[in-house]
Amino acid sequence: MFQHQTIHGEKLNAPLGKIVCVGRNYAEHAKELGNEVPKSPLLFIKPATAAVQLEKPFSIPSDMGSVHHEVEIALLISKTASSINEEDAWDYVSHVGVALDLTLREVQDKLKAKGQPWEMAKAFDGACPLSSWVPVSEIRDQKSIQIRLERNSEMKQDGYSDQMITSIPKLISYVSQFFTLQAGDVILTGTPAGVGPLNSGDVLKATLDARYEFSSKVL
Repeated sequence: MFQHQTIHGEKLNAPLGKIVCVGRNYAEHAKELGNEVPKSPLLFIKPATAAVQLEKPFSIPSDMGSVHHEVEIALLISKTASSINEEDAWDYVSHVGVALDLTLREVQDKLKAKGQPWEMAKAFDGACPLSSWVPVSEIRDQKSIQIRLERNSEMKQDGYSDQMITSIPKLISYVSQFFTLQAGDVILTGTPAGVGPLNSGDVLKATLDARYEFSSKVL
């Protein structure tokens, strides 16, 4: 079972709940996959069983086609709320981290072609490696948070939160109009361009806010 913990080694009491994700929140990422930019946030959910610790080696499915990495800024919700005002949104976030929204790309393409939900491509066991959490107070600029991913020492994804189509406060507010958020829930905020396939043996390094590094390996 996944356990929330901080970069300082402190275990957090709130259990992991739902993981609310947003698709196509960076225009360049939508473009690279040939998708239209949505007029409103495109939401889907990963269950708690999808989460694994990012800093530990993790496995990927070997018999379901290509598995793509999508690095994202993750937000840890600190208290129960619904219908949150955009101006107050950061008050409901205690920590910021890094997530990989692993995607079975060929499976997703087939589901999209049929107009079916994406869960089989996005919510499988192990589909959400999550890092240890950085306290919000340690993030230098909440309006422009950098997220970066290197695979085998080659930079693959590099983006900033101020490039998002829907900003973090607006996204938190929007999500809370549909789903009550509870302490321990996580929101993934979308991935910048540069997604691509993972292979066994790949070494990954994700960087948050240009200071916090999280390393892992694909088994």
